[in-house]
This record gives sequence, C-alpha cells and structure tokens, in this order.
Amino acid sequence: MKAVHFGAGNIGRGFVGLILHNAGYEVVFADVDATVIDALAAAPSYQVHEVGVHPRTWTVDNYRALNSRSDEASVIAEIASADVVTTAVGASILRFVAPVIAAGIAARPAGSSRIAVMACENAINATDILEAEIRNALPDATDEWVGERAVFANTAVDRIVPQQAGGKGLDVDVEDFFEWAIDGTPFGGTPPIIPEAHFVDDLGPYIERKLYTVNAGHATAAYHGFRAGAASIADAVAIPEVLAEVRAVLAETSDYLVAKHGFDRADHAAYVSRVLTRFANPHLPDTPTRVGRSPLRKLGRGERFISPAVGLDGYGMAAPAITRAIGGALYFYDAEDAESVEMRAMLEQLTAEEFVEQVTGLEAGSGLFDAVRDEVDGVKRELAGS
Repeated sequence: MKAVHFGAGNIGRGFVGLILHNAGYEVVFADVDATVIDALAAAPSYQVHEVGVHPRTWTVDNYRALNSRSDEASVIAEIASADVVTTAVGASILRFVAPVIAAGIAARPAGSSRIAVMACENAINATDILEAEIRNALPDATDEWVGERAVFANTAVDRIVPQQAGGKGLDVDVEDFFEWAIDGTPFGGTPPIIPEAHFVDDLGPYIERKLYTVNAGHATAAYHGFRAGAASIADAVAIPEVLAEVRAVLAETSDYLVAKHGFDRADHAAYVSRVLTRFANPHLPDTPTRVGRSPLRKLGRGERFISPAVGLDGYGMAAPAITRAIGGALYFYDAEDAESVEMRAMLEQLTAEEFVEQVTGLEAGSGLFDAVRDEVDGVKRELAGS
C-alpha cells in the first residue's frame, strides 16, 4: 500500500504520516520546503515522541520524500499508483496542491482502483474544498469520470503538535492523544485500511465538536494568555482568570453543541474536561504566539468563535464569553504574523461596524452584531490611547 501525503511539516510527520506508516503504508511526503524534503530524503527514519501521561516513542521509516515544486512530475507519477492521498498544508493552500493531485488522478491507468483523497485540515469539510479545486483543474472531465478514479472523504483531525524546540531535526514532539475521524459513507463499505482512524456515518458532529471545543478553547487560552503575558498555553490555563474565560467559552459552545447535535451533556462535559487537561500538559511547550497566529482567519464567519456564537443566537442564547474571546483576539500582535499586522491596521483604519462586517461576516441588525461591534469599539479606543 502507498500513500502520498502533502505537507512534510510537524503535523504531517508527527500525525498523519505516523498514522499512515503505522497502518502499513509506504508514505511519500510531498512538500515545497526543500530543506525538510532534502533532510527526509537523506534520513532512513525519524522519531515521533508522544509526551504526556503516557509517553511513547515511534520510529517512522519506509518513506520517501519529493519536492512538489521542482519534481512535480515524480509526485504525479506517485499519485498515479497510490492508494491514498492526504494533505496537512492548511486550508488556504489546498488550491495550490489540487492541480498536482488532479494530474495524478488523470494519470492513473485504466481499471485502477479508486484513490482515496482526504484533506486533514483544521477546517470544516476541507476535502470538499480540495475536491472542488481538483475538479476545476480537470475542466474536461465529467463527474462520472472523476468518480471512477477517486473517492473524496471529509475528515476531522485532532492532535496538538506544538512548536518544536531547536535542534530536533526531523523528530517531532506531539501530545499523547489524537483523533482522526473520517466520513465512511463515500467508500460504500470498503474504506481504506487505517486502523487508528475511525470511519463514521455522520462526520458533522465530530468536526464541530473539535472545532468549537479544542480549537475554540485553544484560541481562547492563547489570546487571553497573550494579554496576561503567559509563556505557554499550559502557563496560560494555570492563571485562574484565563482558565475561567476558557471554561466560560466552552460552556457556551457546549450549550450549542448539545442543542444542535443532541450530545449527552455528561459525556460532552467529560470530553471538555479531557480537552482542558490536554491544554495543561506541561510537556507541550506551545506558546500563545504560535496558537494565536492568523487571527483574521480565526475570526471568520465559519470559524471557531463566530460560527457557534451565531448558532447560539439562533437558539435565543447569548455568547458573552465568546464575545470577550473575540475581543482578546483583537489585542493579539506578532510582527512576524502577517494577519495580526493586517488586523492591527484594519483596527486603526476601519470603523467598528466596518471591521465586524468585513472580518466576521456578521450583518448589522442583530444583538450579536451589536455585542461584537461594541467589543471591537472598546478595543479600538484602548489601542488608540496606548
């Protein structure tokens, strides 16, 4: 069995690549980062260190590495004979890898089994995004033609992979927890062999549970922790005021998830408790700066704060803690993060109403819009006076 995986970074090596390796696949890493690809190509193996209550070290071998920019033809040839294609590149990058995947699908010999295409990104239904881009890259192909050669399945992925300490090389530290849920319905009862993933009939609840609990809680800890001067996420949730804000956000998202998906409240509370324990893992040196980067994307309409807040509003419930977390995000600034620099400029140049409309996609006229606008206005005033 062979899998082509786009994204040879820490998540690619320490999560998706590891799980595919453990499932018995020869993994072909594809990336544009020549430094990483060259290092992988020169090394026979690397190690993944799971840190936490149950530490464990895995050795990953039986892989190859290709530069998808300078050796695109070889990547296409690998896809033409692969069983699985996965990505961990970031949802915004999917449109750049789609043409290569499309060419690989087109190059598959007649009569080949369908290749499983799965985007493993922190975005809702990322594979749908990738599939649309692949079909755009095959303008003369019919839906039937594509469907005979590839099967597309959305996924929900969850593993904290912190910023790595210097000098580790290819080795990766990851938390000792992960979840990889895959929509099993497109496979018609014959999913790819990935024992450590689980195939489900309804992926939506898994995606939203993760995004509105893990991602929302992580970002809340990052933004409030950043303002509090915390050096790490574990340090942030050790600050009572920050932990209280994280708990308050997760109480609101829990109300939404229980109302929408019918989760058992006690079971979901246990899930939230486990997530908070993960945030407090002292062996994960994750920083508020790393977790908080790309704030404009995280304040988007379909993202971890605005989406559940809109959902709560639809059920007639307020979201004051989420609104405060949005306010916390507005204070985030890292000169090396392009989005935080852009956000600071937008806060200086736009009115609060304009900022809310452009960044969050909320429309004027709702109580939620007014609450977020007031939060933005307060931050603008404070930043202007600083």
